[in-house]
Order: sequence, then C-alpha cells, then structure tokens
Amino acid sequence: MANEAVFSIKGLTKVYRMGEVSVHALRGVDLDLYDGELVVFLGPSGSGKSTLLNIMGGLDTATEGHVSYRGKDLTRAGEAELTGYRRFHVGFVFQFYNLIPSLTAKENVAVVTEIASKPMRPEDALSIVGLGGRLDHFPAQLSGGEQQRVAIARAISKNPDVLLCDEPTGALDSETGIVVLEALERINRELHTTTAIITHNSDIAAMADRVVHLSNGQITEVATNSVKKPPREIHW
Repeated sequence: MANEAVFSIKGLTKVYRMGEVSVHALRGVDLDLYDGELVVFLGPSGSGKSTLLNIMGGLDTATEGHVSYRGKDLTRAGEAELTGYRRFHVGFVFQFYNLIPSLTAKENVAVVTEIASKPMRPEDALSIVGLGGRLDHFPAQLSGGEQQRVAIARAISKNPDVLLCDEPTGALDSETGIVVLEALERINRELHTTTAIITHNSDIAAMADRVVHLSNGQITEVATNSVKKPPREIHW
C-alpha cells in the first residue's frame, strides 16, 4: 500500500439542526485513507457512517473540521469545485440502484461516460462486473444483484480514483451480495481504485484492508486485517 493519503480527515464534526434539536452525526473524526486500499466502515444505523461518506464524496458539508482529497481541502471548496470533484474523481454506489428503467444496461452506463473526462467503454465496465452478456437488457429484465452490478459499472465507467459504496449489499440476499462484493473487490484489485464500503454487516469486514468501527459519531477502533478473506468465503 502506498503511503500517500488520498483522504486526510481532521476533527470532522457534523451537526444537523432540526428546529430546537441539534443532532451530532459526527463528533471530531480523524482518519486517513490511502491509495488503492479497500476500507470497510462498520457500525450500526445512526453511527455516522453515511454522513462521513457523504462529506468525503462532496455530497454534504462539514460543520467543523477538514477533509482533504489529495491535498485539496474539500471543506473550503465552492459548489462548482465540488461538482467537478464529484464528476471526475468519485464513483458512488448506493443501496438502491437508481437505474433509468427505459435505458438498457449499456445505456445506463453511457449516461456517465458521456460526461467523464477519461471514461472506459460501457461494454468494458459491464464486463468487469461480469455482465458483458447483458448489455442490451433493461433493468426490469435483470435481477437485483445484476442491477446493482450495473450501478457499479456505471460508477467505475468514468475511471474514478475513489469508489464510495453506501450499503451496496443492503437490499440483497447473502449469495447475491457476495457476487456484488466480488465485483467491488475485483475493481479495487485490478484498477487500484481506493474503495470505501459502508455496512452494518460485520461479516463483510473480513474482505477489507482496514476496518473503521464507528459508534455515536465517533471512530471507536481502526483494525487492520493481516489476511483478507475473498468474498466467496464470506457468508451472513
């Protein structure tokens, strides 16, 4: 693993104000993520995982603290700069696939490649996730796991430096989820894409380089896996 920090997070705090009530989603988080590593953020619902990922991805802003991406302070970036950052550097995968029903798998991926600066061919992105034979299928003709893999292909098709995944197996059964995790592991290994996966499923942590445990908006532990399990050996 290279020593260059892709993300450097210092004192990150996020407070949501709802009327008279203040909700502390993050409470002074410090963390570095490194080039090409696969990190799992593990914690129960409400622990701050998604808030942390959204701030890293430029989808949300911090109340206090700093997030730097390759030395550039995202917390001081304007909206136009954040839009460019999201467009050219980050791929997002969410629990729900958000595919366009009227477009084929290939067309769903092409929606992203048409606005990227260094895209791969949609066919190549779908091949990486094992769907090279389903290019012309519509979402309704694909299983849940296949739709999620189309969403992953869409995310990686712009050749992002970073892939941020929020509960990518949350809507899937174990067997289907493992196929999706295999796709993410392959992308991390072959494309050297720095990958962060949010989950509340502790079994998935076995495939990570490092596991960041969150609770109540704070990091409680960062553990390193000396041996990573291939997704095929993970069951829940």
